[in-house]
Amino acid sequence: MTIAPQSEIREKAPLADLLSHYSIEVTSRDLSSLQSMTATLRPGSEVFIAHLPKEDIGLLVRAAAGLRDAGFVPVPHIVARNIRNRLELDTMLARLSEEAGVRHALVLGGDRDDAAGAFGSALDLIETGLFQTYGVGRIAIACYPEGHPRIAGAVLDTALTAKVDAAARAGLDVLLVSQFLFDPQPLLSFARRLRERGVAAPLRVGIAGPASRTKLLKYALRCGVGASLRALREGSEIARNVLSGETPEELLIDIAAAQAAEPDLGIGGAHFFTFGDPAQSIRWAEQQAASD
Repeated sequence: MTIAPQSEIREKAPLADLLSHYSIEVTSRDLSSLQSMTATLRPGSEVFIAHLPKEDIGLLVRAAAGLRDAGFVPVPHIVARNIRNRLELDTMLARLSEEAGVRHALVLGGDRDDAAGAFGSALDLIETGLFQTYGVGRIAIACYPEGHPRIAGAVLDTALTAKVDAAARAGLDVLLVSQFLFDPQPLLSFARRLRERGVAAPLRVGIAGPASRTKLLKYALRCGVGASLRALREGSEIARNVLSGETPEELLIDIAAAQAAEPDLGIGGAHFFTFGDPAQSIRWAEQQAASD
């Protein structure tokens, strides 16, 4: 029998704690592999469902209902710039509530250049009051520790505070979910700034699930994961390891250790961007969570 060194055990314990609660992100089409997910993903896990532009609402509703029926918690993306008007939002939330039992949602502005209709931002959606009407008690809000390719940092900060405050006024709980990254430092700096500004909502770190280097670079460039790519160019071993197709273990160990040392950071759990292969991310996360 091989006994792990004490230093390795100390590293693994915070990581297992961080991964004791994690979520995954998929598209409606990824759920063709729902059966394989059911075999590995723990019951009650949150599964975020991306809603692509021009995708039929019915596909999102069916995906959410399938996840609910399989014992998971569906968290559909509600994307402001994809929605034409209040009636369409009302219909979407009504169907998600009545047909899929949705109680949590990720509220986004969206990246399309031209809004489909009346809504241009996540704040616009929160202020409608429709989430409470249809029993949604918690919303997730995206945040960008490394900035956004189209939005200035000061604007991002102001908008995030406005969304958190609007949710509080509406009686909605808030979870902050970060864009995925390959370097821990931007996330840790972002968490410290959040707490200094008085934002107390829990923060879940976005992680790129195990994937090929080509796929990771493609999504990183699309999503503006800038500081992480700079870390790669400057020789960061963590970034190199993640982008070489290895697992994000070292990245998460550093984040978990920082959270253990600074509990006020409020980093709780990981959110896996699965890039079309949810089963691979689930297997890895479950192995790590069970290793404590």
